[in-house]
Amino acid sequence: MSLVVERAGLPATLQDLGRHGHQHEGVPVNGAMDPVSHRLANRLVANDEAEATLELTLTGPRLRFDADAIVALGGADFGAFVDGRRVPLGRPVRLPAGSVVDFGKAVDGGRGYLAVAGGFDVPAMLGSRSTAVRGGYGGHRGRALRKGDVLALRDAHAGAQPRWMRLLPPQGRRMVAPPWGVTRLGLIARADPLPVRVVPGRHWAMFPVAVREQFAAEVFRVAADSDRMGFRLAGAALATRRGHDETLSEGVPCGAVQVPPGGQPIVLLADRQTTGGYPVIANVVTADLASIAQMRPGEAVRFEPVSREAAFAALAVREREIARLGEAIALRLA
Repeated sequence: MSLVVERAGLPATLQDLGRHGHQHEGVPVNGAMDPVSHRLANRLVANDEAEATLELTLTGPRLRFDADAIVALGGADFGAFVDGRRVPLGRPVRLPAGSVVDFGKAVDGGRGYLAVAGGFDVPAMLGSRSTAVRGGYGGHRGRALRKGDVLALRDAHAGAQPRWMRLLPPQGRRMVAPPWGVTRLGLIARADPLPVRVVPGRHWAMFPVAVREQFAAEVFRVAADSDRMGFRLAGAALATRRGHDETLSEGVPCGAVQVPPGGQPIVLLADRQTTGGYPVIANVVTADLASIAQMRPGEAVRFEPVSREAAFAALAVREREIARLGEAIALRLA
């Protein structure tokens, strides 16, 4: 089983939940920018949440499946079509052999996720199938997809297919999907400006009180040169005390908000470097990382400082909701 890339679109890479436990060796984590959409897409095709999905960015590819496949789309809506029929978001979908899925431009977000039952047949590197583009390893040949690429798929066990799909007549050679589906609900926020909760960063106290207040009041916009490594934000420059533009290099987590000498913040994301020397004014709470990852260039964000207790509580609420959705999906697929 395989799929063929007939058109590449903007960078599309294989990603899972990341390459953890190796930052101290200089190995980036990588992984899905929006782990919520990634996890739900996998659940819809009865995959483990850690299975790799294909992450799409802003403009999608055109893919041809050479065998029957069960897929699910999550995240932003790329207006995907098969034979003139819209591929629904948030549902398991059976595609017959020869289906060509044509993705368009993303709306309601910037990143989409394609999960395939059984998963993509690529080797794990350091415990992950995520693509590390800068290192040239993981995923499919360590890079984004190109026209003509062929991605091998693992054959999903027949028993893992939903009962309604197993009972379909063999002559049914068209795309089919159940009448039910799931949405991101309140798990991923979309607003203008987008409110993103943060906790004080490692160097919060280094910034004058007036600058901290400015950081919380300012509306920033995602710059066009943002990528998976980090989102550059445009707005009124934040000032640090003289001589504090740089600090000793130390490990940086996903969501760290660095302030380089120019004063324009950078939110470090999935492909971030393992260490950084710019002062970190704040950290995006884990529960809001998926929301900021779905932002598009030009969209606005404002930061809301919260306590660490509130950050942990928000994460607990999100994980309970994902677990609830996962149980509902499992019951539908049983």
